[in-house]
Amino acid sequence: MASSALRLKDRIALITGASRGIGAAVAQALAAQGAHVILVARTVGGLEEVDDAIQRAGGSATLVPMDLADHAKIDQLGVQIAERFGRLDVLVGNAAMLGELTPLSHADHKVWDRVMAVNVTANWRLIRICDPLLRASIAGRAMFVTSGITQGVFPYWGPYAVSKAALETLVKTYAAEVAQTNVKANLIDPGVVRTAMRAAAMPGEDPKCLPDPASITGLFVTLAQADSTQTGRMLHV
Repeated sequence: MASSALRLKDRIALITGASRGIGAAVAQALAAQGAHVILVARTVGGLEEVDDAIQRAGGSATLVPMDLADHAKIDQLGVQIAERFGRLDVLVGNAAMLGELTPLSHADHKVWDRVMAVNVTANWRLIRICDPLLRASIAGRAMFVTSGITQGVFPYWGPYAVSKAALETLVKTYAAEVAQTNVKANLIDPGVVRTAMRAAAMPGEDPKCLPDPASITGLFVTLAQADSTQTGRMLHV
């Protein structure tokens, strides 16, 4: 593709949970459209594999091995992005953990705390530290991955469902607060996708029957563009 046709040329994008699944696919899709992608995940080997794929396709990436439950490191990352790039054009809050499927009365408090730390608090910390960086962009764009689990009541899914409901309120509130700025924030429900989390939740399901993560990245690319105008919405792939 000619550089003039790249939809995200020279934009800086941060993607969490970028070592596999939806995060890895989104990272590669944004990089293929000209963005320099900052990849955050715990798994170094997975990050390196995604980086290799991005480089083979002619893109560029910065790797940040990090546990998002270590919230102080999120603040440090924000400082590093400010020092190196001076802005952030795109934030993709994708990282999440399932926790355990169990009655609420049986849920382990340590698992509960970690699910909330990764799925909710880490995204608040990202908003907090990235807000000035997104405002420094000519068109800051933030998107966070949620789940259809919030659209009903599903027994045994308590920690994950509660965390995603909290995330949705968090993002909608942020979108309303930046409505008069150059920043747009949205939620994306990717639907049922072939991921490790899906396999853990539904071990009896044939993953070959599910869509590949790469097939759902188009909406992420569209929302990352400077001319995207949607904000405060729940968007379904």
